[in-house]
Amino acid sequence: MAKQRVLFLCNANSARSLMGEALLRHMAGDRYDAFSAGSEPDQPHALTLEALDKHGIPSKGLASKSLDDFAGEHFDAVVVLCDKAQQSCREWQGSSDEHLYWDIRDPRLIDRANAYELALTEIRHRLSLWLQLKARDDIPR
Repeated sequence: MAKQRVLFLCNANSARSLMGEALLRHMAGDRYDAFSAGSEPDQPHALTLEALDKHGIPSKGLASKSLDDFAGEHFDAVVVLCDKAQQSCREWQGSSDEHLYWDIRDPRLIDRANAYELALTEIRHRLSLWLQLKARDDIPR
């Protein structure tokens, strides 16, 4: 069976969407190909990579990419992680079977030492629930 393709989107593709990409690869890379992009890509934030590494989630190869890099592509699911990316997605020239919106606060804008870890934990929790639902849907009835 072919892997399902999932695209994570946020504004800068420097924190939340990269976390989603890395987490999905770590949690279910045998069933899913994970990608991420931003409406205004920057570069991976050092604290994003630090939070991933601290939790044993591989970050090798993570790079910020533009939403335009995925124009014309089809994904089984697109997970939007912020309001700004939600607006940009309306203009995206791609398609998906499932469109999810998880409004995760931008850790760059939170003045707390553990902001990146909190974002990572919230994304991991939502991703875990989504994966459980997907696994349940795959059970023959």
